[in-house]
Amino acid sequence: MAASDAVDPLALFRLDGKVAVVTGASSGIGVRFAQVLDALGATVVLAARRVDRIEALAKDLQRGDAIACDVSEAGASAALVQSVVDRHDRVDVVVANAGIANTTPALKESVESFTDVVTVDLIAPFELAQAAVANMRERKEGGSVVNTASAAGVRSSPMLPQASYVAAKTGLVGLTRELALQWSRYGVRVNALCPGMFPSEMTAELTDSPELTAAFVTKVPLGRVGQAHELDAAIAFLASPASSYMTGQILVIDGGGSL
Repeated sequence: MAASDAVDPLALFRLDGKVAVVTGASSGIGVRFAQVLDALGATVVLAARRVDRIEALAKDLQRGDAIACDVSEAGASAALVQSVVDRHDRVDVVVANAGIANTTPALKESVESFTDVVTVDLIAPFELAQAAVANMRERKEGGSVVNTASAAGVRSSPMLPQASYVAAKTGLVGLTRELALQWSRYGVRVNALCPGMFPSEMTAELTDSPELTAAFVTKVPLGRVGQAHELDAAIAFLASPASSYMTGQILVIDGGGSL
C-alpha cells in the first residue's frame, strides 16, 4: 500500500479550526466533554451559570473561552450563540448538555416544577440549536448538534421517580430526529447521546448512596455505573466528521441497562 493510501481513521476525529459550544460545562460530564473537544483541536466555549468554574476550566484548556449563561432564561441560549459568533466568527459544534432533574413522585410534583425541568432539558436545547444552525446555514459549511439526552429518554427511570425528567429527555430524543430531518439540507447533523448512570452532581442522590447504587447496578448487565472516560469516544464521534454520515440517531451508553 502506498503511503498516500494509508488509512488513518483517527484523522476524522480532529476539530482543528472549529468552534464548539458546550452548555452545562461547569461540572460533571459537561467538563469532560469540553476537555475532549479541546483535545481534538476545537476552540471550546464553555457556558454555564457558575462563572467562576467555567473561567477556571477555560484557563486549563488550550483554546477555552467562558460565557455566563443561564439556559432557564428565555432568550439566553440564542444570546449565547450570538456572543460566540461575535467573539469567534462562527459556531461549528453545539453540545446541548445543560440539564436539571426533579426526583419527586408524579402525584406530588407541581406543574411549575415540571415546567422548569422541561424548560431547561427540552426548550433550551431547541433554542440553542435553532440559533446555532441559523449561523451554520448562513456559512454553508454544515455542522454538528449533539443533544445530551439520557437513557431515561428511551425507558422509564427504574429507581427514581422523575416524570418531568423522563418526559423532557424523551421529547429531546424525538426533537433530535425531527431537527435532523429538517436540517440535513444544510449539511447539519443532529444526534443525541443518551448516557446511563454516570457520577455527577445531578446523579449524586443515587451514586452517593451505596444501597441505591447496589440496587441500581443489579439492573445493569455490565454490573456497574459508568466512568467519565467511557463517554469520550462517543462525544468525539458525534461532534466530529467521523460521524459525517450519521444524523437523527440516538447513541445509548448505559452498560446495557436499557436492554
